[in-house]
Amino acid sequence: MNIRFPFALLLLSTAASCAVTPDFKEPEPPSISQYIASDDSFVVGSNKELATGQTLQWVDATGQQWWSQFNSDSLNLLVEKVLAQNPSLLAASAQLRSAEELYQARVGTTRYPKVDANISAQRQRFNPGVFGQQASPQEFSIYNAGVNVSYQLDLASGNSRALEALASRVDYQRYELEATQLALVATVINTAVNQAKLRSQLEVTEQLVAKQEQQLDIVKQQLELGQVSKHEVLMLQSEVELTRANIPVLRNQIQKTEHLLATMAGENPGSEIAAEFTLQDFKLPEGLPLIVPSELVRQRPDIQAAESLMQAANAEYGVAIANMYPSINLNGQIGSQALSTGLLFSSESAVWSLIGQLTQPLFNPVLPAEKRAALAEFKAATSNYQYVVLEALREVADTLRQLENDAQKLQMLAHSSQSSEEAMQITARRHELGAASYIELLLAQQQYLSTKMQLIDAQSQQLINSVSLYLAMGAEPGLSQSDTQ
Repeated sequence: MNIRFPFALLLLSTAASCAVTPDFKEPEPPSISQYIASDDSFVVGSNKELATGQTLQWVDATGQQWWSQFNSDSLNLLVEKVLAQNPSLLAASAQLRSAEELYQARVGTTRYPKVDANISAQRQRFNPGVFGQQASPQEFSIYNAGVNVSYQLDLASGNSRALEALASRVDYQRYELEATQLALVATVINTAVNQAKLRSQLEVTEQLVAKQEQQLDIVKQQLELGQVSKHEVLMLQSEVELTRANIPVLRNQIQKTEHLLATMAGENPGSEIAAEFTLQDFKLPEGLPLIVPSELVRQRPDIQAAESLMQAANAEYGVAIANMYPSINLNGQIGSQALSTGLLFSSESAVWSLIGQLTQPLFNPVLPAEKRAALAEFKAATSNYQYVVLEALREVADTLRQLENDAQKLQMLAHSSQSSEEAMQITARRHELGAASYIELLLAQQQYLSTKMQLIDAQSQQLINSVSLYLAMGAEPGLSQSDTQ
């Protein structure tokens, strides 16, 4: 039989396996030119100014240390401390390093031969009688020393695809770390802003209680003069206590934010890790970044992580295909074998062997099933990527709308708060003169407190909306991985 014919079939089979192992193709980026299809005011290239004076600007990247745009030194120090000490972040960073080391280990076993040195000694007793020979049993020693070399030829690209899948998993861990960093920074800023909001609301409440107590003292004096009834005094006193009851609630919420910030920085709850935040400590960023939708997929770590899973699934599908084609393993050994250590490295004791092994699957129902399963995993990863992209576009659209609407709301509440404060002051003076009833005074105070609280909430919400836009744009953490290790 001509041995060249089956060898040619082997080469054709191997070449075919290389051809059908699919290369990964990056998914097409979104082709849209604006995040909100029905609104031409957010068209790419056209900046937009909000009612708060902020400007939405089209940029190529958000820039590093974006949190510094809020102009708070205390916040900057806190963010850097959290990025350096947060336990969850440190754990994610360690997991990434572990994945990188495992990848390097696999690179060594895939790209290079495996070389092992061995040395052995054994003592044996041989009895010629078992072979029917008339001789006395003999005892002797055998000494071996050598080097073994083994290597698997990657003719079907199975090893390369497995290495590609592992590298993609490393990329996934890296992007997950970046996403964790980004979300953590956003949580720190939002918590600090929330604390500032609560402190402002506490300050307004305490000021209102002081004004109500002054008004109550005046009414008590009027009661002694017979100018008002006991009922009016009791109603005003009840209103004072009702307003004062909000103070411990607000203090409790402030303490919760302090505990959360401390634990995020890797400290025990109650540790003093930052200054007490107030809304005056923050400044709205004058320019807010907008990235072209087609470039957003290269900016957001969650989208890049989803793409890495796609590439890993594609490579694992290639491995499943390669497993159905021939594989060749080479093993070689060179060394020496002697009956004494003195002769172990002599030329007469040299031994060697070379083994080549070809394996061709003929009937294995597992392999086609694994191939179909791997293809299904790739399709699932593709659908997941599409979902992540759509969710990212939705988050941007929602944030843009909220920025615009809340800016208008903030402007209206500022006017309303000023009017309600003036109305309360006028009503208080009229009540002192007996020209306004206590009910009018109570209503004016309640209206002032309500509008002032809403204004503070709107001011903090606009700061949080700005954070949300940076988050939606996939802002860079601004620190290298070594800084979090």
